[in-house]
Amino acid sequence: MNIERIIVGDLQTNCYIIEKDNKVLVIDPGDEFLKIKKQINNREVLGVIITHYHYDHIGALDLIINEYKVKVYDNNTLNEGINKIGPFTFEMLKTPGHKEDLISIYFKKEKVVFVGDFIFKGTIGRTDLEGSNPDDMQKSIMKIKKYPLDTIIYPGHGVKTTLEYEVLNNPFFN
Repeated sequence: MNIERIIVGDLQTNCYIIEKDNKVLVIDPGDEFLKIKKQINNREVLGVIITHYHYDHIGALDLIINEYKVKVYDNNTLNEGINKIGPFTFEMLKTPGHKEDLISIYFKKEKVVFVGDFIFKGTIGRTDLEGSNPDDMQKSIMKIKKYPLDTIIYPGHGVKTTLEYEVLNNPFFN
């Protein structure tokens, strides 16, 4: 699986395009549709995954739906547990805390997880916003800590990290 990161919008949101066999899924198309479209190029778009519905993660969503005529996958349309879209098989985890609808997408074979604004390198997403909940965040952290430590975490903003780094260095993981 090939993972491409595009930084979009005023809040520098990470939009990910993941690719297998010239087929792609778009994760969190926050803004700048033309930039995302250029990166997709002539590959087949199978769908869009939304980790949570904050404006900086969905700014280009409608344009992508209209351009590629694809389905949106989120906390309401994916099953908690194993899901398959084309050549992609992944586990959807409900990881509320930053927002009640936040999900993480874990690819076991590749040992990667896309977490939206759940985890950032050395910290976590804010829990003082509407729809957030500090108690839910702690439960989500306990859930993610059960995954392999060498799992690579792809956040909604900033640089990637690993679960091991977060367990050892992130004060919210203690």
